[in-house]
Amino acid sequence: MEREGENLRKSWHEEVDNIFNSLQSSIRKMKDRRLSALSSHQSILQDSGSKLARITKENKKILKSNKVSDVASYKSELKNFRDIPTDVDVKIPSLNSNTVQGRELSIEVGEYKATLTQTSLCSLTDEVSILSVRKLLDKAKVIASIPSGIKPLSAIICLGTNEAWFHSEDKFIRRIDGRGSLKEKINTKCEPYPGDISVTRQGELIYSDYYSRTVNIVRQGRIETLMTLPQGWVPQGLCCTRSGDLLVSMCTLDGSHYKIVCYQGQAATQEIDKNDHGQNIFKGGESGVYLEENYNGEICASDMDSDTVIVMNKTGNVQFFYDGTPAKRNNSFQPIYIATNSLCQIIISDNKNDCLHILHQNGEFLRCIDNCEFLRPTGLSVDSEGRLWVGCQESGEIKVIQYME
Repeated sequence: MEREGENLRKSWHEEVDNIFNSLQSSIRKMKDRRLSALSSHQSILQDSGSKLARITKENKKILKSNKVSDVASYKSELKNFRDIPTDVDVKIPSLNSNTVQGRELSIEVGEYKATLTQTSLCSLTDEVSILSVRKLLDKAKVIASIPSGIKPLSAIICLGTNEAWFHSEDKFIRRIDGRGSLKEKINTKCEPYPGDISVTRQGELIYSDYYSRTVNIVRQGRIETLMTLPQGWVPQGLCCTRSGDLLVSMCTLDGSHYKIVCYQGQAATQEIDKNDHGQNIFKGGESGVYLEENYNGEICASDMDSDTVIVMNKTGNVQFFYDGTPAKRNNSFQPIYIATNSLCQIIISDNKNDCLHILHQNGEFLRCIDNCEFLRPTGLSVDSEGRLWVGCQESGEIKVIQYME
């Protein structure tokens, strides 16, 4: 109990740190935007000043000139300078905070706002009690089989309890509900198809585009480029973290080197590619690396070139490797996508063995889900009710699985 309490203390402190890291990032962005506006205004004024000095000099020559043609051809340029703004509207937002002792902490600057709310002891106890009694079912149950109408299926990201985004081997990302009805269809224009998808805390869809080297976001049906990767690097796996950061797995054009980069906004704040001994964490090759953040903040990555799942803490230190051996399957382990749940358990789709592996957060193998007739499972996602959505690559079905009680 004491150890669990200390782990919670650490997690809560990290959450506060993440809030203020995001706050500082927002402040830097606002500062950069305002400096850019002021710099642009300064350039306009300097250019206008140079033009005025030149025109004044030319007008003085005309005044001294005895040529009638110079006076007759003169045209005033005064009107060109009347619309030049003498000031620039750069509003400096104030930082506001509010503290209700024992109830709520909030901080706000510009468009950024964060709030910490204390739950009553009664409801907190109830939540801890609910989590403590949740456990894996002896046999998972298929709650629903949703026909997507598309195959092969790739990544899946749940929205709430009854919808999910998914993509296949074409340019489109689709959103369907629990009945298989198509709710939205985004033409990404990716060649040949998106690398991966994720969803921000605000529910906005993002995807990676290999050949344009971009990570893009869909806002109100419009596609915007979030970032373009440096020359020589291409994006693949994506994960929006609970703190608002974005994790991107990327590789060199020849696939020889992979790394994970953490972004706050468009600023890269961390790179993960080597262990404590200076050796590459990821094997490199043609298959790629997919990502998921665990509820304890650790980063889970499936290295498909080495057929290994690698779990790292927030600083990038490797906690453990999992190669599928404890599951004792007939075929070799082939991990693709990863999901995590509120108990910090790690769920892995094993494409070659038509099953899912479930691990404890410390890497201990718990069990396989192999009784749900998966046909080449790929995409995984946990909905807001804790159910698991599994994409079947060959059948094009999405199966909703109840695996905890």
